[in-house]
Amino acid sequence: MPPQVTWHAELPHPLQRPRERYWLHLLLLVLTLLTMTLVGASHWLAFKSEFGARQVGAGVVVLAVQGLWYSLTLLAILGAHELGHYLACRYYRIDASLPYFLPIPFPLTGTAGAFIKIRQPITTKPALFDIGVAGPFAGFLVAVPALFIGLALSNLAPLPPVFSGAELGEPLLFKAAAWMVWGDIPDALSLNLHPMAFAAWFGLLATALNLFPIGQFDGGHISYAAFGRRSIYVTIGTIAVALGLCFYSTSWIVWTGLAIVLLTVFGWRHPPTWDDPVPLDRTRVWLAVVAFAIFVLCFTPAPIEPLDLIRPQ
Repeated sequence: MPPQVTWHAELPHPLQRPRERYWLHLLLLVLTLLTMTLVGASHWLAFKSEFGARQVGAGVVVLAVQGLWYSLTLLAILGAHELGHYLACRYYRIDASLPYFLPIPFPLTGTAGAFIKIRQPITTKPALFDIGVAGPFAGFLVAVPALFIGLALSNLAPLPPVFSGAELGEPLLFKAAAWMVWGDIPDALSLNLHPMAFAAWFGLLATALNLFPIGQFDGGHISYAAFGRRSIYVTIGTIAVALGLCFYSTSWIVWTGLAIVLLTVFGWRHPPTWDDPVPLDRTRVWLAVVAFAIFVLCFTPAPIEPLDLIRPQ
């Protein structure tokens, strides 16, 4: 599964604000809800089967309803993230589109995420920082309670002697939340994730990916606001780390390739602001530290790994 990042293209100030195509936003939203609900139904079947130990049958209506546990949760996290950016743009009177959701029937996600278009340059560091940080903060605030609720709806089940599937990397926040809900899990059991918990897990991963300090990613906006033109070195260093992660886990290959393509298309250097020499104020510096802490809590070095387990009986 290629994890999705959220990026924001900055285009020259339009002479006239383009007419919003509300029908397109609504159509993409509905299609994304559909693809995510289909995937959510498969997550629910996997959850009810307890790692394939039980046979589960359900009608179309039941599957559609149960699939909403996953789709509505993830839609809320992604929607909050993009609306955070959008409302921050509105606050600074910067022209931006409504969110575009991307319906792609990936087996694990059902979506490639969402994005907004920022149609004019962001000219000051405070505006750049606030717009960049608003999305991850908003999405994180939705993902955290969803994680705890989803874990409470999950259960413990033994893995069968022969099992083939995917192993999810556990971010620090996920591990802490699982321990608070379930305590120390015995070696003979494994956490069987409810679809809502899986949506929250993906929301944490998407938050971490967006906070990578690269180019015009959310983390790149924050990095430029904090370091100015020196942020190019942060971008280069981060890409080097991402390339190293590809050798640790193959799940990074597609995302790292996508990041390099975007940097090539939109430029490795972040667009400058007119107040480039002015340092970021102390409050926003501390908020940048909070953003980095959120990144650490949501990051996992091996997001998804194939698991083929054969245990002696």
